[in-house]
Amino acid sequence: MKTVAELSGAWTVAFDPKWGGPEKVVFEKLDDWTKRPEEGIKYYSGTAVYKKTFDLADLPSLPKKGCFLDLVAVNYLARVRLNGRDLGVVWTAPWRVDISGVAREKGNELEIEVVNTWLNRLVGDAHLPAERRLAKTNAQYPPDQPLMPSGLLGPVTVRREL
Repeated sequence: MKTVAELSGAWTVAFDPKWGGPEKVVFEKLDDWTKRPEEGIKYYSGTAVYKKTFDLADLPSLPKKGCFLDLVAVNYLARVRLNGRDLGVVWTAPWRVDISGVAREKGNELEIEVVNTWLNRLVGDAHLPAERRLAKTNAQYPPDQPLMPSGLLGPVTVRREL
């Protein structure tokens, strides 16, 4: 396979405020949530929705088959939608979906739902008094428990079969 485009630059990411995340934030580049300075992202557990619009006008022609969106690295599960079409869930390598016949030269609307595990929320809650904790569970982790990498790490590329 050959990489024909990289979807670099900013992504709009929406988190669920009920679980401590910001309703909408811009990531200037793809980043592990646990490396972010915002506690609502660093300790977030649940689903976040990444959105980006991109063009593929530099390609001489879009193939009718053998064209893929490669997420490269996701922690831990992702559902991909392109131009309103659900392309399915990826949960293991290779982190890619077939975009043949769905991608267009201009104005591709990409939406990727990423889900991580509960561990980071439980660690974040360990820093809070019991009445302010978001997760109601008997599972407990110490506040110094290492966080699990989370989010869409990328880079996200468009690849085609040779």
